[in-house]
Amino acid sequence: MHRYFFLLAVLLVAALPASAQPKLKVVATASIFADMATVIAGGQVEVQTIVPIGGDPHIYDPTPRDAQLIAGADLILRNGLTFEGWLNELIENSGTGARIATITEGITPITSQQYKNSSDPHAWMDATNGLTYIRNITNALIELDPQHQDIYTFNHDLYRQQLLDLDRYIREQIASIPEQRRILITSHDAFQYYGRQYGLRLESILGTSTDADVQTSDIIRLNKVIQENQVPAVFIESTINPKLLQQLASDNQIGIGGKLYSDSIGDADSPAPTYYDMLRYNTETIVTALKAEPRTASGEEPAQANYWLWGAIGLLLIGGFVFVIRKLS
Repeated sequence: MHRYFFLLAVLLVAALPASAQPKLKVVATASIFADMATVIAGGQVEVQTIVPIGGDPHIYDPTPRDAQLIAGADLILRNGLTFEGWLNELIENSGTGARIATITEGITPITSQQYKNSSDPHAWMDATNGLTYIRNITNALIELDPQHQDIYTFNHDLYRQQLLDLDRYIREQIASIPEQRRILITSHDAFQYYGRQYGLRLESILGTSTDADVQTSDIIRLNKVIQENQVPAVFIESTINPKLLQQLASDNQIGIGGKLYSDSIGDADSPAPTYYDMLRYNTETIVTALKAEPRTASGEEPAQANYWLWGAIGLLLIGGFVFVIRKLS
C-alpha cells in the first residue's frame, strides 16, 4: 500500500506543468539585452534587467534592489566595452555566484581617438553586430540550461533571419537620403556603429558617454557643420535631456527630426518596444527627417522656399496699383 502511494506521488510530481518548476533567472544590464534574451529564451527562463526602460546605463546608480537581483541570478548578461562602469562593484557587493557572459565577445570595437583604452560600447546599433549579440546570448543560455538547447537554437535561427532582413532594409532606406544630407546630429555619440555600417556621418554634442561636460568648442563645431552642409534637422534621444539639441536647432532655425532610441528600448506603448523595433523606428525617423526639405525650428518652411508666394503677391500689388492709376486717369 505504501509503495502504491509512493508511485502515485511520483507520477503526480512528474505530471506537474513546467511552469510550476522554478525557472532559472537571467539578469541583463540593460533593456536592449534583456529583450534579445527574452526572444531567444522563449519563456524557458525568467529574464530581468537592472537599468529600467528609459534609464541611462552610462550614469546609472545601482540600488539595494539591484544587489538582491544580482544575488539571485543564475546568469548575468553584460555588454562590456566600458558601458557598465558600475557593474563590477555591484557584482562584488552582491556576493552572487552567477555565470557572467560578455555578449560583445567577437565584435571589433570602435576605439576612441581621444582617450586611450576607451571603446565605443554602442555596438548593438549595427544590426550585423546584433547577430553576434544573439549568438553569444544563445550560447550562454545553452551552457546554463542545456536541456532546452533545441528551443534556444530554433529561436536564435528565426531571430537571426529577422536581423539579416532588417540590416538590408536599413541599408536601402539610408541610401535613399540625398548623399549631401547624410549627416546625423544627436545628443551623444551613440550612432558610430550605425553610421559606419549604413553610410552616415555622425556628429554629437557629447562623446560616447553621457557622463561628460559640454564644451563650447562642441557647440561651435556643430553650428559650423549645420551651416556648411545645410543640415535640415537634428535628433534628440529618449534617455537624454533634449534642451541642448533644441537650443542648437533654434539657433540655426532648423527642426527636430524626432526622438531616437539608443541606450534603451521604449516601453510597451512606444514605437520601439523591442530591439528590432528600435532599429527600424530609428531608421524611418532619420530617413523621413533628412529627406525632407529644410524647415525652421518652428516647423515653417524657410523663407527661400516661399519666394514664389512673395512673387505672386508682388504681381498682384503691381496689378492693383496699375488698375487704380487707370481708373484715376
